[in-house]
Amino acid sequence: TSFAQSPQQAISEILHTQAAAWNKGDIETYMKAGYWQNDSLLFIGSRGPTYGFDNTLKNYKKSYPTDEKMGQLTFSQLQFMPIADDHYFVVGKWDLKRKDGDLSGYFTLLFKKVDGVWKIIADHSS
Repeated sequence: TSFAQSPQQAISEILHTQAAAWNKGDIETYMKAGYWQNDSLLFIGSRGPTYGFDNTLKNYKKSYPTDEKMGQLTFSQLQFMPIADDHYFVVGKWDLKRKDGDLSGYFTLLFKKVDGVWKIIADHSS
């Protein structure tokens, strides 16, 4: 079907949806739009690994309690690498523009197609 999105298009759209939700101060939608809602979700940040969707959501809410702390998120320098038909490895840069100091870093995301939808099953952000 000519209307089917490529994995790269679908994943790009998810990241765009996530950034838009973040920039509205909506961490819940940010999480649900991209992350696998499962206890096996793996998020690795500066404090080490966190397992599970709920724990990752709690950590985001703790780290970014206000719109000011959240700032405005952009993703750039995206590279898409297929691993298998249902797995993609994505590398990129994140930037937060904030009144009290900008933040930026890099991420690697492992996307898996779960029930026909691409979901982040592992995220390493620094």
